[in-house]
Amino acid sequence: MVFRRFFGMMIGCLGLSDQPTLPSPSEAAETQPLDLAEVNKSPRIRLSDGRYLAYREVGVPKDKSNFRVICVHGFGSSKEMNFLAPEELMDELGIYFLLFDRAGYGESDPNPKRSVKSEASDIEELADQLELGPKFYVMGVSLGCYPVWSCLKRLPHRLAGSALIVPMINYKWRTLPKDLVKDDYRKNLCRWIIWLLRHTPGLLHWWLTQKVFPSSNVLDKNPAFFSSKDLEFLSNTKGYQLFAQNGFKDRHTFESIRKDCIVAFGRWDFEPMELTNPYAENESSVHIWQGCEDKVVPVKLQRYVSERLPWIRYHEVPDGGHMLVYDSSVCAAILRSLLLGEDPPEYKPY
Repeated sequence: MVFRRFFGMMIGCLGLSDQPTLPSPSEAAETQPLDLAEVNKSPRIRLSDGRYLAYREVGVPKDKSNFRVICVHGFGSSKEMNFLAPEELMDELGIYFLLFDRAGYGESDPNPKRSVKSEASDIEELADQLELGPKFYVMGVSLGCYPVWSCLKRLPHRLAGSALIVPMINYKWRTLPKDLVKDDYRKNLCRWIIWLLRHTPGLLHWWLTQKVFPSSNVLDKNPAFFSSKDLEFLSNTKGYQLFAQNGFKDRHTFESIRKDCIVAFGRWDFEPMELTNPYAENESSVHIWQGCEDKVVPVKLQRYVSERLPWIRYHEVPDGGHMLVYDSSVCAAILRSLLLGEDPPEYKPY
């Protein structure tokens, strides 16, 4: 029982619960959101190193679009993730969405040499092979934000705009003040996560695939990991499941996802909070969106990041949790802010 609770807390800190796979029926009836869960067999591209990346396209046709946005999913998710932007807004603005399975997820090949740098390289190759043009928008969710940080470091000249939605915090960033994280239980949990993933992968694989004891469902509707708004979304989500894919049974897929976590929470080759503004002429914009009630990523740490990087436009959702991508009004605000430069007053920080 103790191990079960401990492991559940670790999964919560990884942000595994941020990607429901089916839309809320009540929201669908009210706002007619774009359902990104409807998917056929996906097309793929072949990267320069021989790996294949699977992707899917939604929104308006690419050749008729005004905005081309690459969406980067988080841990335990895939290109099947939902971003509940109202369909009428997608049509009105002419938005083309490109979602892809990151290396080792869904239908994409694993990358044995995965790194923070390789995540940005995959995005750039995907954009080039699909002819998105010299510039495109990129949007990351939760753990899927570390590839966006990498893009900001390595290819800011390719980005028309960037949005980091409830971005993960790496407690190994040396620029995080010790007094700010000393009492944060997530810091020690992340340390344990990395240790276990590095040294006892077999134990974790067994726990995620065994059927004797509950494992993933230890988080289901657990208020320790979900805000009240998150729980509301879960209650209204028919067919909600913690993981967007059943890939943990396959050891090769598990290994890819394990390495993803190790890279995300390991030592990076740069410090995000030491990045300088790459857009001195305001030719692009970068946004962080954070829920004030997020129990996975502490709002106080996100506020510190925004203070260190004042050139990033910071937005807070007062009653929002970690599942902002499941709030259609927030999704609409994210797109309007990213693509049109609007600054919704209801999401101004503190």
